[in-house]
Amino acid sequence: MDAVIDLLHSSGVELVQYLQMNYRDSQSWFTFISFAADLRNTFFVFFPIWFHLCEAVGVKLIWVAVIGDWLNLIFKWILFGHRPYWWVHETSYYSNSSFPVLQQYPITCETGPGSPSGHAMGSAGVWYVMVTAFLTSTLQNKHVAYTKPLLCSRCLRSVLWTIFWLMQLCVCASRVFVAAHFPHQVCLGVTSGLIVAEAFGRTDVIYNVKFTQYLKITLSLFSFALGFYLVLKVLGVDLLWSVEKAQRWCARAEWVHIDSTPFAGLVRNMGALFGLGLALNSPIYAESCKGKRSQQFSFRLSCIVASLLILHLFDSVKPPTQTEFLFYFLSFCKSAAVPLAAVVFVPYCVSQIVNREEKKKLL
Repeated sequence: MDAVIDLLHSSGVELVQYLQMNYRDSQSWFTFISFAADLRNTFFVFFPIWFHLCEAVGVKLIWVAVIGDWLNLIFKWILFGHRPYWWVHETSYYSNSSFPVLQQYPITCETGPGSPSGHAMGSAGVWYVMVTAFLTSTLQNKHVAYTKPLLCSRCLRSVLWTIFWLMQLCVCASRVFVAAHFPHQVCLGVTSGLIVAEAFGRTDVIYNVKFTQYLKITLSLFSFALGFYLVLKVLGVDLLWSVEKAQRWCARAEWVHIDSTPFAGLVRNMGALFGLGLALNSPIYAESCKGKRSQQFSFRLSCIVASLLILHLFDSVKPPTQTEFLFYFLSFCKSAAVPLAAVVFVPYCVSQIVNREEKKKLL
């Protein structure tokens, strides 16, 4: 079994070398793709856009992103997947020859286990939700319905799903290029992400969840992950084993970031889910986002633009990393504030501004 795994890993290393040698000039492109596939963009970019266009899609994006990334963490802890940039230094597979030299980049040295790929899993799940939502809303358009519906739907589906798979291919190639993942890890990530997204596509209960239920789910997910970690810690299994390997084998110490640790992602996701529950059950949300004004396109567009600007500024504020507990606490608060800002604060402020302008016109 070990021989099969070593063969799988060595084949993956060969692909990493091939990409790094033959597509060296595309480094900036691969780096951009990895950045674009980061789950942070779901919260700070995709969520505010989709929420104000179609609230159900925005809510589903958060659930798919949070639950998918939580499952990704559990899978990583169970599978104990290595990453190429440290595996080549620790394996005995190359004992009779020199080990391959892999280039490292600022985004290479993630500290969690490697299988499945979180970027590939998150990207597949989130983009699957957005593509299916766009197809559903477009194909239900009356203009399309009366204009060669079969031909239009087939062409639109073909174009969008081709773009979707090309995008997933780019994400997978990017993660392999930077030596953060083996090929089988990104393939497993894409498959897992699609399963999670499809499962939520068949679930309607997420649209009518009370705040107390959001709180219970958030606490349950966090408690399960923490309990899983502590139980195995007592049994002598350290699930943070990969952090030490990242610190040892990363080419530059400053490339190892605390926000790439397993618990950092867990805290961020729990904060986002908690904030969503708090926002959707706020009386201000009911007043601003569910009134007649929310049906106006100009109001929605204003909310999208304002949300993106505010969240961009908000994202530029990074929690201090000197104290680990403080970093996790502030990360939770920051993530919780994202849906609160997009769902409650921005629509309320926009509606107040519009109301004042209308009153001035009447006067």
